[in-house]
Amino acid sequence: MKRCVIFDMDGVIINSEPIHKECERKLFDMLGITVSEEEHNDLIGATDLTMWNRIEESQELPITIPRIIQLKKSIYMEYLKSEVNIKPIPFVSELIADLYKNKVILALASSSSREQIEYILGIFNLKSYFHAIISGDEVKSGKPHPEIFLKAAQQVNVDPKNCVVIEDSCNGVMAAKKANMKCIAYSNPDSGIQNLNEAMIIIHSFKELSSKYILDIFEMTI
Repeated sequence: MKRCVIFDMDGVIINSEPIHKECERKLFDMLGITVSEEEHNDLIGATDLTMWNRIEESQELPITIPRIIQLKKSIYMEYLKSEVNIKPIPFVSELIADLYKNKVILALASSSSREQIEYILGIFNLKSYFHAIISGDEVKSGKPHPEIFLKAAQQVNVDPKNCVVIEDSCNGVMAAKKANMKCIAYSNPDSGIQNLNEAMIIIHSFKELSSKYILDIFEMTI
């Protein structure tokens, strides 16, 4: 039986949620809009398009959403390239290598842009482990819609019920559940207050996981 583990990236492989939030706060100031901390946390895990469409429902934006998204990408990439000490979240690289060694199919499904994903996986030397990569640019509906996870499963030709998703956000957990996939939630303290209770398992460190542990999860019923 083919099995796949689907990783989110932001808040799971790289502790980037604080960076995204800082960039977005700069944009809120530039645009002259007010978004509360609670509202901002509720948008974690969503694509930029989904995020700004939701903000536009209650805020008048002075420029178009495509222009805002382009500004956000520029600010974020500038930050990433200026930081020389960015490292993966502890023990996640070891877990990825362990799963790969044990013949588990790996996919990455992130709301980030393809450019951001390629850059981060490149500097962490992780790209070669993944059999499929789906970015937020390649889906019509962002998390909590299941499209991104279903697309990842389709690309690696694995039944959704034989996929385990690793996520750090409520939106991501809900997307995995809607895709009929099992979900491990990583409780990242830097991802804001997230309701992860719908996940099958909640961890606080990737040291808690191994390929054997995850292979056992495939046998559990949702």
